[in-house]
Amino acid sequence: MSTFPDPTRTPQGPAYEGRLLDRPDEEVVDQGAPFDLRTLFSRRTVLSLVGLGAGGAVLAACTPSTSSAASTATSTPAPTVTSTAPATTAAAVALPAAEIPDETAGPYPGDGSNGPDALADSGIVRQDIRSSIGAGTTAAGVPLTFSLSILDMASGDAPFAGVAVYAWHCNAAGGYSMYSSGIEKETYLRGVQVADADGRASFTSIFPGCYSGRWPHIHFEVYPSAADVTDSANAIATSQIALPQSACDAVYATAGYDGSAQNLAQTSLTSDNVFGDDGGALQLAAVTGDTARGYSATLTVRVDTRTAPTGGSMGGGPR
Repeated sequence: MSTFPDPTRTPQGPAYEGRLLDRPDEEVVDQGAPFDLRTLFSRRTVLSLVGLGAGGAVLAACTPSTSSAASTATSTPAPTVTSTAPATTAAAVALPAAEIPDETAGPYPGDGSNGPDALADSGIVRQDIRSSIGAGTTAAGVPLTFSLSILDMASGDAPFAGVAVYAWHCNAAGGYSMYSSGIEKETYLRGVQVADADGRASFTSIFPGCYSGRWPHIHFEVYPSAADVTDSANAIATSQIALPQSACDAVYATAGYDGSAQNLAQTSLTSDNVFGDDGGALQLAAVTGDTARGYSATLTVRVDTRTAPTGGSMGGGPR
């Protein structure tokens, strides 16, 4: 079902919020990511004209910070259990030692580089990625809010405001929407957010399962601007978030994660074919929370636009 109202009929053709549809023969929900992003920014422009107050509150809802995302819905309250991972928020005393490592996008990116392209779907720009876009299934699992703080190394590690982050990961059973058997028509656990003034992009999701051969992880691509997400070749960084073992052990002891505990026991951060180079030192998220109330994960991501990206390749290798 569409999340947009019906378009307005004008002499020039159907329009939404005063803008002609890119695809006039299709519904508003099927206009694609560029139309979504222009809608998002047109609303931000209006809000900037009315100043702070109520307008600022709506803007905060469109571009969540780490703290607002952690309080979204009752499933992800303020966490109480802290992992042993180092603090990696933008406010941390020490920044990561180097640029985020370039990694493979894997065979299931859903960015058009290997078949399906979720970035062409209207509705892909969203904070809550638990449900499929439009009609479809909602992924079940232990709640997880994750937030990336993107820093611009070329500008002295200033917050990289305005970059677009596309994130995706497997479900509790280890399957990827758009690719895995039985969920090829689903688009859950995929979404795009635009970094706020502090360089933060946050998502509401579920804790991913652990499938054979890989440490539990979340994929992400960073694009220089919202307009660039339509082509995966525009990504300025492609990497993965590693989740700490303490949280994984707790989650995989709950119902719905059948097989994850056994798969986790057969790998490690040092043996993983992606994180093994350094044990995930620059990619291990700081995670707080518990299985009853959900988890919150944060990671600081340094991106250097002066270096050529080397990740993003897909195929049958690391996933």
